[in-house]
Amino acid sequence: MALVAIAASALMAIVSSTVVAAGLPGLPAKLLPPEQAFRFSARAVDASTLEARFDVADGYYLYRDKLRFTVEPIAARPVELPAGKRKHDEFFGDVETYRGQVVVRLPLAEASAGRTLTVHADSQGCADVGVCYPPNPQQLKLVMPSAGSAPGAYVEAAPARWFK
Repeated sequence: MALVAIAASALMAIVSSTVVAAGLPGLPAKLLPPEQAFRFSARAVDASTLEARFDVADGYYLYRDKLRFTVEPIAARPVELPAGKRKHDEFFGDVETYRGQVVVRLPLAEASAGRTLTVHADSQGCADVGVCYPPNPQQLKLVMPSAGSAPGAYVEAAPARWFK
């Protein structure tokens, strides 16, 4: 009898994994790692302004009140976040969220032409399937342009390295 139960369990595992792989509705979806679900990048607009961007994958959203930015070694001035879409969230109540692309201007406390700055972004978001991610810190380095230069290209945050 025990052998039949083990065989049945093994068969169910094989069938379940095949069904999940086939993407049938109603079964758990494969979740993206946070750095793919919430891709962070930034660029230098001019010698005293940065632009931070999140590209939020389809089926995911970021919480507006969980976004935080810091810049080193030059401090950023207070940031005005764009309005989000209101939502009643089962985890945090009434919140504002972002989907798609979110762009935030980061004015610097002083011009820093030619300097290398580190941009830190803290965020938190969820997948529509009801799974929320823990806070997600990301960072990247940017070289600031000289005065009068055109805005730089976006630089993406490096993926998290769990094992070094």
